Amino acid sequence: MDVINEIIEKSALSALSIWSKSFVLVLFSAIVLTLMTMLGVLLLYGSQIHIQFGY
Repeated sequence: MDVINEIIEKSALSALSIWSKSFVLVLFSAIVLTLMTMLGVLLLYGSQIHIQFGY
């Protein structure tokens, strides 16, 4: 927890209120969770999906 607090103190988040910090961290976590879910789905079902590039 000390590492997270130190990163927040030395970043641009230190000037924000506690609610703004919380919102930014929740948004970041949601984006990372979405990306991890997409990666998992791609790894599980990627061999069955036919992806066609172009028009």
